[in-house]
Order: sequence, then structure tokens, then C-alpha cells
Amino acid sequence: MRVTNNMLINNLKQNLNTGLGRMQRVHNQMSSGKRFSVPSDDPVGVARSLKLRADLNENEKFQKNAGDALSWLETTESALDAIKDVLHRVKELAVQGANGTYSEEDTQAIAEEIQQLRDHLIGVGNSTYVGKHIFAGYKTNLAPVQLNGDGSLDYQGDAGTINYQVGVSDLIEASLTAEEVFLNVNNEDLLKDMQDMYDFMNTGNHQGMAGLVGNFERHLENILNRTAEVGAKSNRMELVVNRLKDENLNFTNLLSNTEDVDMADVLIRLTSEENVYRASLASGARIIQPTLIDFLR
Repeated sequence: MRVTNNMLINNLKQNLNTGLGRMQRVHNQMSSGKRFSVPSDDPVGVARSLKLRADLNENEKFQKNAGDALSWLETTESALDAIKDVLHRVKELAVQGANGTYSEEDTQAIAEEIQQLRDHLIGVGNSTYVGKHIFAGYKTNLAPVQLNGDGSLDYQGDAGTINYQVGVSDLIEASLTAEEVFLNVNNEDLLKDMQDMYDFMNTGNHQGMAGLVGNFERHLENILNRTAEVGAKSNRMELVVNRLKDENLNFTNLLSNTEDVDMADVLIRLTSEENVYRASLASGARIIQPTLIDFLR
């Protein structure tokens, strides 16, 4: 086959363009710091990158849910601690009121303190987290703790439970209802018992007061059990938060290993491609240099 100058020139141009294309890809990797900019650069790497990014986004959502759940539980635990402190004081007052040795002024003072403590419990029962009532079930926009005419609990919420998804198959229940908090295992109503205590102190009914001491002990036991339950969930959520942070770091490292380039390797390849391109130009200039005029000299 006869080789002409046009064939040499066309092949040279094609080879130079191919070399420029390789050099451009390497230059893009260096300037962007990424191994690929379009799927055709590395289809397998792109697919792996998309999967890792999806996992990373999902993990970040789980982290947010876990953080919200932990804050909800901490708010609930603080409210239960406040109720526990009130019940310790109420028990003391109930024992004092039952012995019948106090004057009328003293019993009136106890009655007044009981009323203030009950009002404080109502406020605690209507505690909120980011504007949502924590003891209202699904009806988080309503203050759940109200009073009936006899001083008993008028629950305005429902039996719904607030759940947080903190994993693909990991769902945690973070809420309690006001009924679970203010009604003990015998279904005795804490607010009603405090209203009865207030009435007994005003009327000097010391025998009635003595009958309430056991009720308050059961209320305190109920709060302690609820506090232990919430505390256990809080400990679990702290472990979940730490695990999700570790997973987030792991996904980030895997994504970096998939997408990011080794700058030292890229620099070497870029230098190599530049040398190949220069050598191609030099050899091409030698090949296509002779013309008919050169031979006639």
C-alpha cells in the first residue's frame, strides 16, 4: 500500500487528538480532584458513588431523627424528674397532715402549698419540645393536662405514640401520655388525689389524709418506673447517635476513596501525557518535513 503525505498527516492529527483527549481527562481530574466527571469515565465507579451518596443521605436523616428523639427523651426525663420532686414533697405533707397535731393555720398553709404544687404539676404535664406537647400522644398541638370539675385529670390528648426511625429497621417509641404519667397501676389519679388532699386539709379530715399516703407512694413508684424506662431509651439513643456518626464517617471515607483522585498519581500521568504529546509533535514534524522542493535543492 502506497503511503502518502496526506495519510501521514491525517494519522498524525488523529494521534495528536487522541493524546490531547487523554491529557484533557487527566487535567480535569487534577483540577476537579475527582476521578470522573461523566458516567462514561468510570461506569462502575459512578454506580458505586451514587449508592454511597444515597446511603450517606439516608444516614444523615437517621442522625437527625436520632438527635430529635434524644432531645425529646431528655425533655421527658426532665419533666418526670420535676414530678418526682413534687411527689417527694407531697408525701411529706401527706404524712404531716395525717398526724392531726397541726393547728388550723398550719393545715391551711399545707393546703395552700398542695394547691400550688398541683398547679405546678399541670404545667409540667403540659411541657413542650419545639412547640409540641410531649404528653399528648398525636395531638401535640393541644395542652393535654386539664382538670375536670372534681379536680381529676381531663386528658385532652390521645393514645398515639411518637416514633422515630433511626435505622432501616430500627424504630424507637419516644413518648409517654399524660395518662401514663398521672395514673398509677391502680388507675388512681394523681391530680384527683391532690385535690382530695387539699379538701381534707381544709376540713381537717386527718383520717382521709392518712388514706392518701399509700396512693402517693404508688404514684411515686409509677414515676420512678417511667423515669427508668425513659432513661433506658435515652442511653440507647446515645449509642445509636454514636453508631450513626461512625457510619457517617465510614461512608464519607468510602465515598472519598471512590471519587477522589490520588494527586501524586495524577501529576505523574499528566507529566507522562505531556511528554508523549511533545514527542508526537516532534516526530510528526520530522516525518512530514520533506517536500518536493527539499529534494530539488
